[in-house]
Amino acid sequence: MTEHRHIVVIGAGFGGIGLAIKLREAGFDDLVILERAADLGGSWQANTYPGCACDVPSQLYSYSFAPNPDWSRTYGKQSEILDYIRSVATEFDVVRHLRLNTELLAARWDEDDTLWRLETSAGELTADFVISATGIFAEAKYPSLPGIDTFRGRTFHSLHWDHEHDLFGERVAVIGTGASAVQFIPEIQPKVAALTVFQRSAPWIVPRMDRRTLELERFILRTVPLTRKAIRAAWYTAIEGFGLVGFVDNRFRHPYEMLGRWQLRRQVRDPELRAKLTPDYMIGCKRAIFSDAYLPALDQDNVEVVTDGIAEVRPYSIVTRAGHEIPVDTIIYGTGFEPTPSTYDRITGLSGASVGELMRTQRHTYLGTAIAGFPNFFLTLGPFGAAGNQSAIFMIESQIAYIVDAMKTLRNRGAQRVEVRRATQDRFVEEMRRRSTSTVWLTGGCESYYTLDGQNAGLYPSWSFEYRRRTSSFDAERYEVRA
Repeated sequence: MTEHRHIVVIGAGFGGIGLAIKLREAGFDDLVILERAADLGGSWQANTYPGCACDVPSQLYSYSFAPNPDWSRTYGKQSEILDYIRSVATEFDVVRHLRLNTELLAARWDEDDTLWRLETSAGELTADFVISATGIFAEAKYPSLPGIDTFRGRTFHSLHWDHEHDLFGERVAVIGTGASAVQFIPEIQPKVAALTVFQRSAPWIVPRMDRRTLELERFILRTVPLTRKAIRAAWYTAIEGFGLVGFVDNRFRHPYEMLGRWQLRRQVRDPELRAKLTPDYMIGCKRAIFSDAYLPALDQDNVEVVTDGIAEVRPYSIVTRAGHEIPVDTIIYGTGFEPTPSTYDRITGLSGASVGELMRTQRHTYLGTAIAGFPNFFLTLGPFGAAGNQSAIFMIESQIAYIVDAMKTLRNRGAQRVEVRRATQDRFVEEMRRRSTSTVWLTGGCESYYTLDGQNAGLYPSWSFEYRRRTSSFDAERYEVRA
């Protein structure tokens, strides 16, 4: 007999663990969390490259209901963040709902029986509700490079870091200058003989000002909860201020750009290199990166920044479009992540189309949490449910509150089926596009994963506190609810 569960959550990162905690608090105990990896933690157990850390201060990049006064640094490193997620899952007793090493292979809505039919690597099951919390930084994106199959050296992506491979004394090529590359380049630069960084466009780098926390600070945070709340509120306000550049008026960018240029002039001595590392687009058009170590690492004698582009890869070298051949022993991809998780391709709604197919063409959701044509299905950090000016945890907690209130509402009504109205979704998407027309993401002079076919790909184009107000309670009148 096929196992049946009331709720199946996909993914055991911040979204999945937080959902399980709040669903249990609301009385929903018949749930499982499917996690394809051997451990919980989502992207924080998957990304283990040297220097991996968060770019949001730890006091804000943590659950509001599970504060941690003992962060060792202003910005938590990967191992410490992973330990935090593990400790929260244990403290709130949701570990027993985990099914590790269990990958979703297919999920299909059965309209006749009003339930989801799921195939997993551990067998089949059915569910009344499916909630996707898969995240967006868990699947590597690779560039298409002519001749890469002929390369005789080692290649790997930052997401799949080869810790067994010793880079000491090697000639290393790094392709890409995104947030991950900015973190691991300073870690490997002192070890390698030669480091060639292939840069398509220069990222905006602003001061990080990371430091170790003092024991006195931790003591105060442990004993005076109001201090924790005040610090969290201060960081929230500072990061929320980036919205002034993003969607209020791009003229607010000038102080931030001055800070970035000051950082560049202060940390890079060579005028020619400084010119290469000067962005040619508005700050905020792409994700700005906090770092105090990246620019000094590029200014070392064993480092070369190449902006010509790659013409081809040969067995022991890379040839640029300008015709220069660069000897290489190892290639490391710092080319980011696939914006549409493959899990989305395995979730099929009423029309027979998958969530992934829709995301690649339309990016249609309602509040980033529901999709028309997918009954009894919710998600976290869906399109227009992420913010460029706030911690992802703040947005996730807003979505968790909305989804849990939806489940409580349906339980109180004895409802069996819920689906967002297509007209509701269309109005919301139109609102998002209208609000996005003058944002820096569309007018800033760059291309990034913030956009798709010249439109906003899924950032919420307004204040995060306004988004929280909209998701504070489930608006059942915008859904088709059937008992």
